[in-house]
Amino acid sequence: MPTIDAVDFFYLSMPEVTDEADGSQDALLVRVAAGGQIGWGECEAAPLPSIAAFICPMSHGVCRPVAASVLGKRLESPADIAQISADVAYNSMDLLQAPHTLSGVEMALWDVLGKLRGEPVWRLLGYERSHAKTPYASVLFGDTPQETLARARDARARNFRAAKFGWGPIGRGSVAADAEHFVAAREGLGADGILLVDTGQIFIEDVERAAARLPALEKAGALWFEEPFQASAVDAYAALAKRSATVRLAGGEGAHNVHMAKQLIDHGGVGYIQIDCGRIGGVGPSKEVADYAVARGVTFVNHSFTSHLALSASIQPYAGLKDHVICEYPAMPKPVALAFTRNHLERDGNGDISVPDAVGLGLEIDEGGIRQYLQDVEIKVNGKVLYATPPL
Repeated sequence: MPTIDAVDFFYLSMPEVTDEADGSQDALLVRVAAGGQIGWGECEAAPLPSIAAFICPMSHGVCRPVAASVLGKRLESPADIAQISADVAYNSMDLLQAPHTLSGVEMALWDVLGKLRGEPVWRLLGYERSHAKTPYASVLFGDTPQETLARARDARARNFRAAKFGWGPIGRGSVAADAEHFVAAREGLGADGILLVDTGQIFIEDVERAAARLPALEKAGALWFEEPFQASAVDAYAALAKRSATVRLAGGEGAHNVHMAKQLIDHGGVGYIQIDCGRIGGVGPSKEVADYAVARGVTFVNHSFTSHLALSASIQPYAGLKDHVICEYPAMPKPVALAFTRNHLERDGNGDISVPDAVGLGLEIDEGGIRQYLQDVEIKVNGKVLYATPPL
């Protein structure tokens, strides 16, 4: 009977991390050993707190380290992974970093299980086949409309039919200034390009400020208005959704459990639910949200702004959904995000991508790339080492 023998973490980072809203500047890789196989995952969270959540001393009965619910457990089926996730949710309910830590571990468990069974993860999830996705170049707004225009033209020149522009100066200045960026993005993509706009929660819960941008977004032909508010501001989402005639709201990347995602669907009025496997608890919860979205006429979209390992994991939960085709694709990742896998999800002649038809998540780890950016970490309490960077 395969059991989980070891879970190791590797903290990678660029030499300099800036305040740019770019999550590809560092990474926390998770290596799981079970049944003679090795699987890999990635947490989409600050690396050090995530490591600490796995190994920290128990505070009380429902504030246990994530390791207590993972190590030594059976790994023979998807049901085993679901049970581990349920155990973490209960045993670590007061450890708020636990969902982010579990996400990378759970991702690696699916990778191991796929290797043990000789199947890609999407098939383990119940899909008979996978369908190609239309990736959108995920980039930041430029500091000026001219920079935004240049980034849009570059995305189109690289055969992206869709592009998402996010964060940057949007919402920090006037409505007119934001409108210039929307116009520039549309001009650069062309009339037939798919334009997506992400404002990175800048309006907090101010519906009026967000609604003031709707006319310009509609004029620019934006498909969606992403994360205008904080992840849990469901009432604000609902109010804005009622005022948006053609531009649908998108959100969900901040959901760290299935219930948060369902709230956005049922009460927030989102037309697109965006789920990050590295935050919500992994592949299994993402698949649950995908099924829920399909039943309610909401489009499921992955959220993935870091590595191709995370990208592959994020597509697995909806790989078999033929009509849910939009896919986030990290178009400007930092070198660390590309270094630790030998293969990547390359676009075909039509500009589309598909998850690998290979066992597990289908990505091969490059240990040389890991070593290039690996941070040496030790966590010690009262002289006892609780964590030290493991050998590769």
